[in-house]
Amino acid sequence: MTTSLPPRPDVQADLTERPELTQRPELIQRPRRTRRTPALRSLTREISLSAAQFIYPLFIHEGQGEQPIASMPGVSRHSVAGAVAKVGEALSLGVNTVVLFGIPDSKDAVGTQAYLDTGIIQVATRAIRAAHPAVTIIADTCLCEYTDHGHCGPLCEIGGEVTVDNDAALELLALTAVSQARAGADIVAPSAMMDGQIGAIRTALDAAGFTHVLVMSYAVKYASAYYGPFRDAAGSTPSFGDRGSYQMDPAGGYREALREARLDTEQGADYLMVKPGLPYLDVIRVIRDASLLPLVAYNVSGEYAMLKAAVAAGMLDEKRTVLETLIAFRRAGADAIMTYHALDAARWLREDAQVREGVQARM
Repeated sequence: MTTSLPPRPDVQADLTERPELTQRPELIQRPRRTRRTPALRSLTREISLSAAQFIYPLFIHEGQGEQPIASMPGVSRHSVAGAVAKVGEALSLGVNTVVLFGIPDSKDAVGTQAYLDTGIIQVATRAIRAAHPAVTIIADTCLCEYTDHGHCGPLCEIGGEVTVDNDAALELLALTAVSQARAGADIVAPSAMMDGQIGAIRTALDAAGFTHVLVMSYAVKYASAYYGPFRDAAGSTPSFGDRGSYQMDPAGGYREALREARLDTEQGADYLMVKPGLPYLDVIRVIRDASLLPLVAYNVSGEYAMLKAAVAAGMLDEKRTVLETLIAFRRAGADAIMTYHALDAARWLREDAQVREGVQARM
């Protein structure tokens, strides 16, 4: 639902009262000339925005019905049937790609439900594929939603500290990716930030005969406070500590980001991602300039929740702010945007196009 600020009262300017210029400035360049009309502005517009560039996230649980997520207004956990219907709505708006996050009924220390063929993502993928053969399905390939401790792999002790066992996690992530591909995922998206995860997954997919399945790497993923609402939605908050030992330091700088992107590229990634998006637009640009791979920006849950809160308080116009935000990702260099605003944004873009078509038809 769109919430707009109240319209400003009409202001009638009395042009007869404006002062006369005694001397006009000698301006050869007047950039405002190119912005005088909507047609002139669109003539040289550099950044395009379309529904086909959006990736719509879906949270899927094993129960029935929808479960609204309080910290993310307008977003719910869906049943498998509800997810199938939501994908149909997305396709009708021109959003052709979805990413699936699973919420299992049971969890254990190694995230078994992530890599079972009867897991929630696998079941949902098969149902969505049967109902909507044309949709592109991305499966989130991680273990944090499935472990009882909320970390992204099995645990071990190193130097007296309990942490994720990197190499043990690689085996489980590879099993998860193959199971997701077998269910019909077009793309697997490893988000665990384990060293070597892209190579392990690519090798396993190829060995299982899934050479056509793509790998979208969460290559540059920061240990961010902006994930709070997502963890509410997915039930993936760590039961102890944080993920700072495997996700990236926000103050780590460009070299670390470039290194992570280069390593994942060398290991066989087909896409790179920067997450979060808005606080890291500069990083998106740096990766864009350094890499030839397609680049995805994740407009994460905290960014979504902040904007929704400002709209609810009457501080921002929702449509204009959302579209401006998505344009910022594109301007920074993202080819595609993973965003909870996808359906609203697609609807607004379609409405704007219909208005333009109506104007042209009357000319």
